[in-house]
Amino acid sequence: MTLLYSGVFTVITGGVLVAAQQVEQVVVGRRVQDFPKRVASTVPCHARPAHAPCSVVPYEAPRGGVPGADELNDGRTELQHSLVSSQRLITLITIAVITVLAFAVCWWLTGRLLRPLHRVTATARRLSLSTLHERIALTGPQDELKELADTFDAMLDRLEQAVASQRRFVANASHELRTPLAVQRTAIEVGLADPSPAKVARIRAELLRNTQRSERLIEGLLVLAQGERGLDARAPVDLTVVVEQVVKDHRPLAERGAVTVEAGFAARPVTVPGDEVLLTRLVANLVQNAIRHNHPGGHVLVEVSPGTGLVVRNTGPRVPPDQVGALFEPFRRLHPDRTGSGDGAGLGLSIVAAVARAHDGTVRATANPDGGLTVTVALPALPPVPAVESLPEASR
Repeated sequence: MTLLYSGVFTVITGGVLVAAQQVEQVVVGRRVQDFPKRVASTVPCHARPAHAPCSVVPYEAPRGGVPGADELNDGRTELQHSLVSSQRLITLITIAVITVLAFAVCWWLTGRLLRPLHRVTATARRLSLSTLHERIALTGPQDELKELADTFDAMLDRLEQAVASQRRFVANASHELRTPLAVQRTAIEVGLADPSPAKVARIRAELLRNTQRSERLIEGLLVLAQGERGLDARAPVDLTVVVEQVVKDHRPLAERGAVTVEAGFAARPVTVPGDEVLLTRLVANLVQNAIRHNHPGGHVLVEVSPGTGLVVRNTGPRVPPDQVGALFEPFRRLHPDRTGSGDGAGLGLSIVAAVARAHDGTVRATANPDGGLTVTVALPALPPVPAVESLPEASR
């Protein structure tokens, strides 16, 4: 950059000076030519020829016609060459000085301009998982380097949040997996120390319940990992049929909690490309959360339409609007289950978000003013297949 700046500056300056020298040479030449005419105008009238009377001013005496005219012409030529040589020497010295100054100034200016970039490079080299809290925090005018530093700081913010979320996920998963194992170990060590038929039956039920809890947690983690990985293949899935089956399967859970579940569908089916098993899990998680995080006498409304996609709206406890986004993080619970069995692991909405992303969709949740949530899942739907009219049977 220094060579480029200084080279351009030197070429431009040299060109300007050379052009100025040529102009100055022409001007000096004309003035030198006018100089002997003014001197010759002082020749006495009696020494002038008849065709150049005293009324003709200026008068250029012919060579040898006036005493000293030859010496005057020789002095004019020598003076002209001397001026040109002096100007050429001055120009060369000026170019040399400008070149040195250009390199020095450009070196200082380039170093000053690239100093923020050096800070960005140094910060990037120091970064690691233990130093993600560091920021460039560049101050100064809002130029391109300031914009680059701010963009780098914003990237570090997102990276730090992702790493923190990953650490919370690992810690919570370890805790969730460790809890049922600890219960099972305690039940085996304490309960079977002095076994009896009644105690063995109670311990068996406890072990079975914790085993099922571990199985549900592992299954949820696998579905979450599959949703984060993406889809290997896609097939047309009728979302209306999936919702009908999920609502039918969860009516016993809703009846135990005294919750009413209703489903509303559009006039025509909604078909989306994707994986039917994952989409079924997405709808099932939304319906389960809507039923579990509800109150006796509440209701759940599930709607499917081509314009809005899948919408699940439920009543329940009030949800602070500023905490809605955190519900999509793994192992996050806002309220304990009211009508469920308390076996949730906090992966429901996380799996919903992962499956929606795998299907190129989006999930948006809003808190209802009277309590509960409204979750909207927008999935890219396939265009409807036009109905083929049957041709009338040809008459025989």
